[in-house]
Amino acid sequence: MATLLVIIVFALFLTAILTGGYNKKFFARVKDTKVWDWITTVDHKKIGILYFISGIFFFLIGGIEAIFMRLQLAFPDSNLFVGDVFNQLLTMHGTTMIFLAAMPMIFGLMNAVVPLQIGARDVAFPFVNALGFWLFFFGGLLLNLSWIFGGAPDAGWTSYTSLALNNYSPGPGVDYYVLGLQIAGIGTLIGGLNFIATIINMRAPGMSFLRLPMFTWTVFVTSALILFAFPPLTVALLLLMFDRIFGANFFDYAMGGSTVIWEHLFWIFGHPEVYIVILPAFGVMSEVISTFSRKRLFGYTSMVFATVLIGFLGFMVWVHHMFTVGLGPVSNSVFAVATMAIAVPTGIKVFNWLFTMWGGEIRFTTPMLWAVGFIPTFVMGGMTGVMLALPPADYQYQDSYFVVAHFHYVLVGGTVFGLFAGLYYWWPKMFGKMLSERLGKWHFWLFAIGFHLTFFPQHFLGLFGMPRRVFTYHSNLGLDTLNLLSSIGVIGMALGTIILGVAIYRSFLSKEQAPADPWDGRTLEWTIASPPPEYNFAQTPLIRSYDAFWVAKEQKTQIEPAEPLAPIHMPSSSYLPIMMSLGLFIAGFGFITRGIEVSILGVAITLLMMFLRSFEQDHGYHIDPRPIREEKGAKV
Repeated sequence: MATLLVIIVFALFLTAILTGGYNKKFFARVKDTKVWDWITTVDHKKIGILYFISGIFFFLIGGIEAIFMRLQLAFPDSNLFVGDVFNQLLTMHGTTMIFLAAMPMIFGLMNAVVPLQIGARDVAFPFVNALGFWLFFFGGLLLNLSWIFGGAPDAGWTSYTSLALNNYSPGPGVDYYVLGLQIAGIGTLIGGLNFIATIINMRAPGMSFLRLPMFTWTVFVTSALILFAFPPLTVALLLLMFDRIFGANFFDYAMGGSTVIWEHLFWIFGHPEVYIVILPAFGVMSEVISTFSRKRLFGYTSMVFATVLIGFLGFMVWVHHMFTVGLGPVSNSVFAVATMAIAVPTGIKVFNWLFTMWGGEIRFTTPMLWAVGFIPTFVMGGMTGVMLALPPADYQYQDSYFVVAHFHYVLVGGTVFGLFAGLYYWWPKMFGKMLSERLGKWHFWLFAIGFHLTFFPQHFLGLFGMPRRVFTYHSNLGLDTLNLLSSIGVIGMALGTIILGVAIYRSFLSKEQAPADPWDGRTLEWTIASPPPEYNFAQTPLIRSYDAFWVAKEQKTQIEPAEPLAPIHMPSSSYLPIMMSLGLFIAGFGFITRGIEVSILGVAITLLMMFLRSFEQDHGYHIDPRPIREEKGAKV
C-alpha cells in the first residue's frame, strides 16, 4: 500500500510541475534543463538514442539472468538457483531479451538511420514516435518491477496457459508479464505504423522504392510484420488478463476453455516476431558488407524480393511450433513445407552477401567482422531450423536443448551479431564519436568464441536427452562436461560485453569528433555532419540513382538539392507522451495489485493527457535558413 501511495504522490507531483502549479520560475528552470529536453523530445535522433540505451540496459539485465542460469547448470545436482527462482530467471531472460533488448535496439537503429537514409527531416508522426518509446519504456519497467514487488513471472517466456493461469501460477508474477507486455506492445505497434507512413510518404524526390537502401527496405517489411503480428499477441494477453484478473475462462480447459487457443495466438505473433528482429539485422548486413567491400550490393532486386517473401511466408509457418500438439498429419505437412520454403529467400540473401564480397576490396573493420561472423553462425541456425521443420524429427527434438541451441544461433548469432555490427557502423553518426577499433575487435572475438562455446554443445545436450527449462540434472547422465563447457562460454560473452562498455565509455570521454563519412559510405546519412543537425538536411536532396552518395563520389559531383533554401519547419517538444505512458503504467500497477482506485487514477491521467493533446494548438516552429551557408557534411 505504501508503494501505491508513493506512486500516486509522484504522479500528482509531476502533474503539478507540468501545469506550473508550484512556481512559475521553478517551471521555467526545469524546462531549460537537459533532462527536460530528453524526456520531452520528439526528435527521431534523440528517440533513437533513448531506445538504444534502454535496449542496452535491458540487454545487460537479461545477460545477468542468463549468467545465473548457467551458474546453476554448470555442475550436476547444484542448488544455487532452483525451483521457482530458476523458473523466474528463465522467464524473465527470454522475455527481456526478445521484447526489451532486441526490439528497442532495433527501433533505435530504425529511428537513428531510416529518416536520414531516405532524405527526410523527421518521421511522419514525431509525437507518436515519442509516445511509442515511452510506452515501451514504462511497459518494460513495469515488467521488471516484478522482481521487487511480489515475484517475477515464472511460466516461461511463451507463458503457456497450462502454467500461467491462477491455478498454476497464483502470485502476481504473470500479471506483471501480461500488463507490462501489453503496454510495451502498444508502443511497438504505433512505432511500426509510424515507420510505414514515413517510408511511404517522406522519401526524398527521386527516391523510388527500388532506390531505397536495403536497411530501409528491411525496416519497411519489419514494420508491416509488426502491424499484423502484434494484434494477435495483444488479443492473447487481453484474454489472459481477463482469465487471471476478472475470472473469465478463455483458456481454462476445466471450464470449457482451451490452452491450444493461446498457443495459436501466441505463435501467430511469435514466429513473425523472429523475422521482426532478424530482418533489420539482414539490412545491417547488407549495408555493412556493401560498404566494406566497396561494391554495390549484389542482386539488389532479388534481395528486395527475398525480403518481401520472407515477410509474407513468416505468417505461414507458426504451426511448426505446435507439431506435437496433435493437429494432424495434413496440417503438420503443410506447415513443414512452408517452413522449409522460407529457407529459399534466406539462402538468396546469404549468397548475395557472399557474391558482394567476392572480388571486393574488403576492409576487416569491426562492423565487417561482425557481419562476416554473422553469416556462418546464422546459416548454422538455419540448418537446424530445417531439421526442426520435419515433423517426425521435431517429435524427438521438441522441448530439448537442441531447440535452445537452434534459436540462440538464430537470435544471438543473427540478431545480436547484426545489432553489434550496426552499433559500430552507425555509432559515429548517432553520437559524433568513434568507437575504438582495437577494443571492438577484442569484443568480437571474445563474444563470438564465447557464444559458440556456450551454444554449440547444447545441440548435443539435446540429442543426449536433456530437456529445456530444467534447473538440475544428475551426475550419472553424461551431461556434466558439455554443461560445464556451455557455462564457461558465458564468460567470453560477458567479457566481450564489458569491453563494449569500456569502448562506449572511452568514446564519450574522447574529444575527437567523428568525420561525416568515416567509413567511405554509400547512402545519404553519410552526406551530413556527425552527429546530424536538428533539421538533418538543410535542403532535401534530389535522388537520381541507387547508392546516390557513392555515385556522386565516383563522378566527383555533389548531390543536387531538390528545393531552394527556405525556412525549415520542425515539431515542438511535448511532455504529453511521457505523461500518457505514466498513466498507463499506474493503471497497469493498479490492475496487478487489484487496486481499483489506482487503476482509475492511471486511466484518468492518460485520458486527461489525450484531452489536452486534442486541443493543443502548437504547430511547431521554423529554423531560419540564412545562417546555414552549406551543409557541414562530407564533401564530394
